Amino acid sequence: MLDFSEFSGLVLFMFIFTTGFWLLIFLLTFVVPYWIGGTIWENWKLKQEAKKASEGK
Repeated sequence: MLDFSEFSGLVLFMFIFTTGFWLLIFLLTFVVPYWIGGTIWENWKLKQEAKKASEGK
């Protein structure tokens, strides 16, 4: 049987572990693809603007 200090340490460890796990899942499924997609979109827009500028000259 666990005394209170061991139990509270276990609860704190499980809270930190599960928070880190869900943060990692969130970052890998939403933030990173959003970041990569935004970068690709911005580069595509810059290339389109450069193409229009070179055609206009």
